[in-house]
Amino acid sequence: MTNTTAVKTALVTGASRGIGAAIALRLAKDGFYVYVNYTSNEAKAREVLDQISAAGGSGELCRFDVSDSTQVDEKIAAIGKTKAPLSVLVNNAGITVDSLLIRMKDEDLEKTLSVDLKGAIYCTRAAAIQMMRQRSGSIIQISSVVGESGNPGQAAYSAAKAGLIGFTKSVAKELASRQVRVNVVTPGFIATDMTGALTEPQKEAILRSVPLGFFGAPDDIACVASFLASSASRYITGQVIGVNGGMYM
Repeated sequence: MTNTTAVKTALVTGASRGIGAAIALRLAKDGFYVYVNYTSNEAKAREVLDQISAAGGSGELCRFDVSDSTQVDEKIAAIGKTKAPLSVLVNNAGITVDSLLIRMKDEDLEKTLSVDLKGAIYCTRAAAIQMMRQRSGSIIQISSVVGESGNPGQAAYSAAKAGLIGFTKSVAKELASRQVRVNVVTPGFIATDMTGALTEPQKEAILRSVPLGFFGAPDDIACVASFLASSASRYITGQVIGVNGGMYM
């Protein structure tokens, strides 16, 4: 396959389910050739790719572990050589291992920081090389409202997501002269498979903290990612965009 800048390419990490899957589908509808990243669940990732194809879009599976810098560098470099330099990177991959600080295990802290923060840094670094050369690109970090507000029992996760915000503001300044934009989206309570496991009393308690009075959907995040990936947001960089129903203002 020849390298051509006419092709708009997007890489979405952690795209096999939830918010990542919704973003991958939306970007495909926007005309991007989408790389659907996953680490282990190929079946779910293939379902997303099948949905992209059924909707008239195009893309391919892209397996690598974002916490492994060697894998990241190799895969993202290969994308630039075989298809086209990345137009958009969405750093969505993330995990959370909840525990109170005094009970936090070292391995859980390291795993959370490695995936949620280091993984985004590795991917941003690798993608930035391509984007700087072509003097265009949009990098979108999916953080969390708890990275702004904090949350008991989620110290490691909050630290990683807050770190993404500081990281983004720094690299946005570094890359702006090459017309590469870097922004952060901070979702609030979004209805996904993970949140579906909560009990009704738990959901009711969370809803009381949401001024709009309802939970968000993955498509609410995908819409913002679509905007940030497009030329309509050409004058926006280094910004934190909350999609949280008013949970944090």
